[in-house]
Amino acid sequence: MITFPISGVETYWWLPAVVALAISTFTSTGGVSGAFLLLPFQISILGFTGPAVSSTNFIYNIVAIPSGVYRYYREKRMVWPLAWTVVAGTLPGVFIGAFIRVNYLPDPRNFKLFAGLVLLYIGVRLILDLFRKAKKAATMPPEEIKFEVTEPFLKLGRLGYVFNGVRYGASTFGIGMISLIVGVIAGTYGIGGGAIMAPLLVTMFRLPVHTIAGAALLGTFITSIAGVIFYTLIAPFYAGSGMAISPDWMLGGMFGVGGALGMYVGARLQRYMSAKVIKAILSLVILFVSIKYILQFFS
Repeated sequence: MITFPISGVETYWWLPAVVALAISTFTSTGGVSGAFLLLPFQISILGFTGPAVSSTNFIYNIVAIPSGVYRYYREKRMVWPLAWTVVAGTLPGVFIGAFIRVNYLPDPRNFKLFAGLVLLYIGVRLILDLFRKAKKAATMPPEEIKFEVTEPFLKLGRLGYVFNGVRYGASTFGIGMISLIVGVIAGTYGIGGGAIMAPLLVTMFRLPVHTIAGAALLGTFITSIAGVIFYTLIAPFYAGSGMAISPDWMLGGMFGVGGALGMYVGARLQRYMSAKVIKAILSLVILFVSIKYILQFFS
């Protein structure tokens, strides 16, 4: 057993890494770091309930995500125009969300309701998307279709690319505005934004899940860095409140080690999984956690 300094969590030293490995292997296939599932694990299993749990989740993202991003880059499924548009929108929102978390949602009971409602929305959107017909692939010979992104572009009002012979496009303004809202929620929840943004890119903007994963993870990585900096800077102002706000670097790092391996493996496996399978399993897990938290608030 080991006691982590800031959070006060006492558990087996290997448990955070193993849990993060299991979660991230699966969630990274959909462009989600898995932080949204690690947060319930920390609150309900480890008993880590203060605002510092959000900033600790950011540490996990920073350590774990680069391996997944690298894998998507190697396989030529990183959509850079999409990644930078998401980052530009979510980054300012993260700072607003962190302020809300510390000042208005420090109580774990209220925070569970907030988290439950956010996750419920994500789960419902994913389930609805399961019944939507996907774009048909271009009628090209199989040997000419490559499982990679080509011809990416970014203009003032639109971005787009070609994947498996099909051209996709979306409004940069639309993605930017949604990203800003997502950034506020993500900064509050401590997830970096990918857990919300990835499903929205699929459901609202009709982009294929196999292409948004790398961009969503990169956006989560950059916004997580901003989140850690903000939580660390404001921590001294709340020193007398009795609340732990600065991240537990050791605990977050242990989660990150397992997550780094899981994300690399998940990114490697993604091409062998159908989009419907990824969405279906994500939906079930998200809905389970969200309903549990909402019921706990009213019980």
